[in-house]
Formats: sequence, C-alpha cells, structure tokens
Amino acid sequence: MGTIKLHNIRTFSFHGCLEEEAKIGSGYRVDLEVKCDLRKSAVSDELSDTVDYVLLNRIVVEEMDIRSKLLEHVANRIIKRIFSEIPEVSRIVLAVSKLNPPIGGDVEAVTVEMEEYRS
Repeated sequence: MGTIKLHNIRTFSFHGCLEEEAKIGSGYRVDLEVKCDLRKSAVSDELSDTVDYVLLNRIVVEEMDIRSKLLEHVANRIIKRIFSEIPEVSRIVLAVSKLNPPIGGDVEAVTVEMEEYRS
C-alpha cells in the first residue's frame, strides 16, 4: 500500500449557514490523503497504473464549488465521489478548513477532518 497526499488545495467557496457567506464567500483549504496500492505504478512508471492526483484535485475543486451549509456535508460529498470514481482508493483522510471564519473571534481557520474506509 501507499499514500498520495494533496496539501493545501485552495478554493474560494460559498459554504456556511449565514446568508452573507452565500453572497460574499471566503477562502478554504483542503488537505487530502488517499491510501492505494502503488506497487504496480512504482515499477511500470505509467499513469494508468496509479491514482491520478490531477483527478483528485478536480474532484475536490468541483465539489467545493457546490454550496453547503456545513463543512461536514461538503467533505462527505468529496469522499463519496472519490470512492465512486476511483476504485483503487481504499481509505481517505480529508480535512476541509474555512479560513478566517466569521465566529466573533481572531481564529485563523476552522477545520473538519473525516476519515473513511471503502466498505
């Protein structure tokens, strides 16, 4: 087994429970880790034998473009879509962070982290 990690995927999205968040949006950071078998691609040096991290990034960006009230909801959509489209992935650890959240304090980010295994 091996791990592919995408760090600090940055998006500007419109998630949140407040009406203002739907209108003005804010910055987000996504960190993704997937477990998969990398032995074949390590020998073959062929993209077709591994999990394409360009596809992983595209899934994250496309799902972040769909508004959700909760970070948990958008994270769950990303996880389900990765499992649906990439059968080689056996485990996902995903962190979705809202930067400078409007929570009445000096907070750099709020993060929801979820870990799922293929069932």
